[in-house]
Order: sequence, then structure tokens, then C-alpha cells
Amino acid sequence: MSVTGSPDLSSSEARTPAARTPDPATPSTPASDVVVPEYVQPPDRSTLPLVFTAPRRGKPPVHWADLDPTQRRSAMEAAGHRAYRARQLSAHYFEGLRADPATWTDLPVAVRGELASTFMPPLLTPVRELTCDDGDTVKSLWKLHDGALVESVLMRYPDRVTMCVSSQAGCGMACPFCATGQGGLQRNMSTAEIVEQVVDGARKLAAGTLADAEAGRTPRVSNVVFMGMGEPLANYKAVSGALRQLTTPNPDGLGMSARGITVSTVGLVPRIHELATEGIPVTLALSLHAPDDELRDELVPVNTRWNVDEVVDAAWEYAKTTKRRVSIEYILIRDVNDQPQRAEQLAKVLRRRGTWGWVHVNLIPLNPTPGSRWTASRRRDEDEFVRRLQARGVPVTVRDTRGREIDGACGQLAAGSADIDAAETVPARRG
Repeated sequence: MSVTGSPDLSSSEARTPAARTPDPATPSTPASDVVVPEYVQPPDRSTLPLVFTAPRRGKPPVHWADLDPTQRRSAMEAAGHRAYRARQLSAHYFEGLRADPATWTDLPVAVRGELASTFMPPLLTPVRELTCDDGDTVKSLWKLHDGALVESVLMRYPDRVTMCVSSQAGCGMACPFCATGQGGLQRNMSTAEIVEQVVDGARKLAAGTLADAEAGRTPRVSNVVFMGMGEPLANYKAVSGALRQLTTPNPDGLGMSARGITVSTVGLVPRIHELATEGIPVTLALSLHAPDDELRDELVPVNTRWNVDEVVDAAWEYAKTTKRRVSIEYILIRDVNDQPQRAEQLAKVLRRRGTWGWVHVNLIPLNPTPGSRWTASRRRDEDEFVRRLQARGVPVTVRDTRGREIDGACGQLAAGSADIDAAETVPARRG
């Protein structure tokens, strides 16, 4: 990591075995705006290249959620209005969730339409919406301004509401079992495009049915998981901006607790270190999927840059810095990574970093995509994997997957029209 500013992902921290493509030279960009160099996986390892740098495409229009409070006041004044109007507009957007300018009754009628068109341009156009679980799971397919497709999922539980959001259109990490990864990376999403997914979910809840109220539903989104399309830490600037918009108190932000937000990553080590210094103690979810380098190189190609020991060390440092327990995400794939010896090895890898208080393992039954050679583990193998971990004292849960009947795998809906394997960790249901 760089001594100051953003970490440099082209630094010597990256693992470059002799048989693999060497790192490119360090780019001469300012520390505050480091560009991650593209790294291409050798062709015998993956059908797609591993891409860190998103293709350059037309940027979406600037939205109110792209600006911080100071920038909003300046923008309001530049538009010819009093600065205090910025706080009023923020209250309507973040706190009141009011999209219709006709409801902004504390603003002059003559300026409402102008403010709406200037500061709240439409970013997400609905394409398709599917529901299951008696309406408790709602998966949305969105078209962005340039035609790119992304997905989000709203999941309602008796005691909480979780939004699973996308951070990129597509993904450049090339994981072979993932529909999004096999579709490639189209572009990064903006901060506001990410935030708008959460705001849309909050608006759906605010307009909830009587049955929701009678069942004691949570009226607002309480949890956000960055587990939709894309690698969040490869779009670091926009994702960190979204985290601030989500956690800034009302009326300048959505006022969510950082403890209810989870950011998933395949293991961009310098960005993990940077996230630990943001002062927003979100939960880190490390998508490990294999405890050994040989298999993880195949399942998670970024492992050729930062290996198992390096990413687990980074996760351990994140836990120490933020005092937040790290989640180890582990998709169980039949006859690939679900053998008992791999459970033993996983326990050994995690144990080397310290006592179990810093980590828990989240096992995920694979949600297979059409035509994939990968499929979910057998029930008996899943049970044995859980048993082996529990026998060694490893905290373990099995994810309560949702959405199989509505193209639940991440990127599957976009690919077919065009998963979000939309689910949240729950206590282990077996074992």
C-alpha cells in the first residue's frame, strides 16, 4: 500500500509467479485517483481475461446523490437559488423518499420542476421485475442511461429488510461459475446509480401494503449487501461514496448504520486496506471459495495476483482495524471444493490468524446458471463440510438462498433478458 493516499494496485504487493504475466509498471497517476492497471489472466486458466480497469463509456448525468452536502450547497447557489434549499431538497430525497416534485411543498411551485430536472435526472429505468417467496423477494432489472443492464434485489424478513445492490455493469473478475463474471465488464456504476437502488427499495417499502404493516414489517431498508453484479472494490471511488451517502445521517444521507452494510470482494488486497481506513466500519465479506492456491487460481482468477494467505491476512487486518467480524464467503460446488479435506484446510488457514472471534464462514449452496458445468454440492457433502468446520470450532452458517425460481444467480436475469444470489446469512440450518 502507498504510504499516503490510495493504495497502488500495481505495487509489489501483487503476486507474480514466474510462469504468470508480470505486473505492468506503476502508473503515474495522483495518489488520490489511482487507476488499477489491467491484468490479463493467462489463456490456459480462464476463458475470459481478468480486468481491473473498466472500459471508458459516457458518464451518467450528475445526480444529487453524487454530491456531498458542501457540493450540494454550491450547486444550488450556482443554479441561482439560496444555499438552504439544498438541505430542503436532501430532506425530500433521503428522508422523505419523495420522487414527485409536486410533493415538495416547502419549495416554491415555480422552481420544483427545475430542481428535479437539474439535480435528480432519472438514472435507473425499470425493465423487468420478478417476485417470489410470497412477494418477500423482489428482483429488479434496470437499464442505465447507456443501455447497460444491472440488477438489484429487495428481500423482506420479519425483522429486517435487505437490499442486494450492483456496483458495476458486468464484472471483470472472470470467476468461471458466475454468470456476471462470464459476461465480462461493461462499466463502473456511479455513486448515485448505486444509491438509487437502495432508495428505490425504500420507496417500495414506504408504499407497502396493509399486510406489510400488520406483519410488523421493517418500514425502511435496514441492511445493504454489495453482492450484486460487479466487484465493489474495483469501483472503489463510487462504492466508498455510496457508503457515505448510505450512512450520513438524515437529512443529508439515508442515515443507515454501517453495521448493517456488507461489502463483498474477491480479494483486492490494497483496496481492503484502504477500506479499513475510511472510518465506515462496514462488514467485509471475502469471497474465498477455496482454501488452497491451486484450486482458487481456477475458481477466483484474482488469486493469481493476491493469494490465499495474502487475502486472508488482509481480512484479518481489516477485522483488527475496524473491530468488525469478517465473513468468509464459500460457495459449495459439487466435487470441486466441497471435499472434507478442504474443510479441514479452511479451518487451518483461518486459525493461523488468531482466535475465532474475528471471522465466521458463510457457506453458500451454488445457484447454477443454465449451461454451466458447475452445480451445487450434494446434501450429504454440505452437511459433512459443516460438521468438519464445527468440530474445529469454526463459526459457520449456511446461507438461506432465495430467488432460484426468478433467475436468482447473479447476472442471470440480465443475461437472459439479459444473481444476484440474493440472500443473507442466517444461523446454520443444519449440522
